[in-house]
Amino acid sequence: MKRGKLRVLLGAAPGVGKTYEMLEEGRRLREDGRDVVIAVVETHGRTATAALVEGLPVMPRATVTHRGVELTEMDLDGVLQRHPSIALVDELAHTNAPGSRHGKRWQDVAELLDAGIDVITTVNVQHIESLGGVVEQITGVPQRETVPDAVVRGADQIEVVDLAPESLRDRLSAGVVYPAERVDAALSNYFRLGNLTALRELALLWLADEVDSALKSYRAEHGIEGTWQARERVVVALTGGPEGETLVRRGARIASRAAGGELLAVHVSSQDGLRDAAPGALANQRALVESLGGTYHQVVEDDVPRALVEFARSVDATQLVIGVSRRGRLAAALTGPGIGATVIRESGDIDVHIVSHAAAGGRFALPRLTGGALSVKRRVLGFALALVGGPLLTWLLVTIRSEETITSDVLAYQLLVVLVALVGGIWPAVFAAVMSGFTLNFFFVQPFHTVTISDPRNAWALALYVVIAVLVSYVVDRAARAARAATRSAAESELLATVAGSVLRGQGAVPALVSRTREAFGMSGVRLIATSGEVIATDGEPLRDDRHLVTPIGARARLELHGPELDTSERRLLDVVVAQLGAALEQDELQEAARAAEMLAETDQVRSALLSAVSHDLRRPLAAAVAAVGGLRAAGAQLSSEDRGELLATAEESLVTLSTLVTDLLDVSRIEAGVLAVSLAPIDADEIVLAAVDELGAGPEAVELALDRDLPAVRADAVLLQRVLVNVLANALRHAPDGSRVRIATSRLGGTVQVRIVDRGPGVSPERREEMFAPFQRLGDIDNTTGLGLGLALSKGFTEGMGGTLTPEDTPGGGLTMVVSLPVAGDTADAADQDGATA
Repeated sequence: MKRGKLRVLLGAAPGVGKTYEMLEEGRRLREDGRDVVIAVVETHGRTATAALVEGLPVMPRATVTHRGVELTEMDLDGVLQRHPSIALVDELAHTNAPGSRHGKRWQDVAELLDAGIDVITTVNVQHIESLGGVVEQITGVPQRETVPDAVVRGADQIEVVDLAPESLRDRLSAGVVYPAERVDAALSNYFRLGNLTALRELALLWLADEVDSALKSYRAEHGIEGTWQARERVVVALTGGPEGETLVRRGARIASRAAGGELLAVHVSSQDGLRDAAPGALANQRALVESLGGTYHQVVEDDVPRALVEFARSVDATQLVIGVSRRGRLAAALTGPGIGATVIRESGDIDVHIVSHAAAGGRFALPRLTGGALSVKRRVLGFALALVGGPLLTWLLVTIRSEETITSDVLAYQLLVVLVALVGGIWPAVFAAVMSGFTLNFFFVQPFHTVTISDPRNAWALALYVVIAVLVSYVVDRAARAARAATRSAAESELLATVAGSVLRGQGAVPALVSRTREAFGMSGVRLIATSGEVIATDGEPLRDDRHLVTPIGARARLELHGPELDTSERRLLDVVVAQLGAALEQDELQEAARAAEMLAETDQVRSALLSAVSHDLRRPLAAAVAAVGGLRAAGAQLSSEDRGELLATAEESLVTLSTLVTDLLDVSRIEAGVLAVSLAPIDADEIVLAAVDELGAGPEAVELALDRDLPAVRADAVLLQRVLVNVLANALRHAPDGSRVRIATSRLGGTVQVRIVDRGPGVSPERREEMFAPFQRLGDIDNTTGLGLGLALSKGFTEGMGGTLTPEDTPGGGLTMVVSLPVAGDTADAADQDGATA
């Protein structure tokens, strides 16, 4: 029997229209004459979805009894017996009731397909098994119902039912997806704009990977070897060397320029393992690649260029990033073209980026003026040229030797001596001159093959060789010294420019100067130590056998340099660096003083606000209490009982108001000083919500409650939490329009419990939300009877003191939603906090 075909409608989140699309497709196929039945559909009470069910045959559901409860599931046997051409099966990831033939609905679908029935089904991206962990990181909600990737990938057709996140939130706000009582919690938790955007991207990328796999299969089946650049893929070649981080970051930047770009890193190791890099370096580079969203690969191959190109072609790479060779010129001359040149030659249509890095050019260091003008490398190369060039030249000249060629023979050896002098300086040149003289005498002056200086002219010729070699070497040495002095001057200028620039930039100048000093003078370690012994900045690690130089920087600090001795010019340059370090330290001290002055200015502003509040807001209840008490004393027995009671009530109300204001001021001062006492313990957030509502005397006509019955305990201070909720709820009630109710909802999101207080008032613009938490701030409220403006400042301080957050959000449709988030109790880390108060 021919197996049925599976068509999957993939969505990023509930409510994007998967079921609606499935039913519309079913109606279209039925109009085309196909036998279509609804095996199972979940409308979730959505009117538009339910309307599409009408006119399509619906299979009755099977009833399964579990622990005395009757549950309904798709009637698998009924659908098999009916054997339609196409079955519509909603929610592929659904878990069947205990007692069903299969534990999962996707297993039921597999049996329908085996029976030759085509199936159209729906699934959300969060239910794909390999993506469950990623989705939980994004949304904070674990996924209990999953479908194996192989089931979805094995579908004959996969379609993404896409809807922009803003449109989906609009549908939620309109009550199209969930009932009204669930809308606010859904919008603020799972259906946040960032969550929906990430889930949408995840769904599209997953489908793109599936399409990519299909494309690779097609190319393999049809023998297509060329690269199809359907997506930007950047391959970075890693050797395990210090340049790896630079290459990875450059590759990531290239990949990020195009939407959907991929980053792949590959390390080619030899089959004998002799070329393998340090495992620690590769492990760090692999972690960096994965943190940037890329993948790491390893290939075993002796031919590195071919392995890189073949890997790049196998993954359809469009870009290949490699580093500049770390080999020197001599090594390149002896070993031929490097990996970069070979890769470029064989890459074909793959773009190759050769990236410079610190390991290629070496770190900045001042050239040394001590020692010979020419480097040891050049002197060795001069001797090598004399030893190799002399025998080769002799062999060539002997083959064409005659009496007439003696002049050209002498000039040829003279040229060799000059070349050796240009390359290696005086001693290789003298060596070449002496050897040339003896060689000429032995091979080209009769009698041949003897070394005799019977003719004074031969001795004179040998002396001329040596003199010419010395003169040429002297010129080369002078030129080398001049070039080295120029390089040294340029390096010193660069160092001074860097030093001056670091001081002018200010921030981070001291560590930059210390690091630059170590590199410039070739030290193993440099430390800047304050007079108190505190290490201000350090760079490198001093070696045990290093000599060290200590240079004082005024009375503030001292600079320790561990490494080689410094010559006079280097000490003079070090004095400049020390002076700049002193200026940088002074600048840091001035910045610290400026920050302290800024803090004092802020404190002065708070003090001014406090004095203003005391002079205005405290005067009213104090004056009312004094007047009431004074009236009682003056009138005495002449007052009626009603007047006496009214005066006493006024005095009591004023004193209570005064006590509350003073308490709030003291709490604000404790929060500012960081000495707020918090006693944490597991508490029931719903009970605190009810207590706050009762304290304010708000009835059902003013407050709507939507409390989660399964809410876990939170780790909080019951007294402080009640004060937070009272302050926030009172603020919401004050700004709520007449006839509207403030909604209080509790829910769990990951490891936190959220209490949401939702009003339909004017709201607060995003740019002023930080300002609303400042003490003595009423956001332009001119009603002085509302207190000092400390309510939200206290609420935020109390919440953060309990390890939670208080954040404002827009209410869908207008208004402000205040979200109190607190950690769920029960973690092992909580036990230590529950034994006493925290400050």
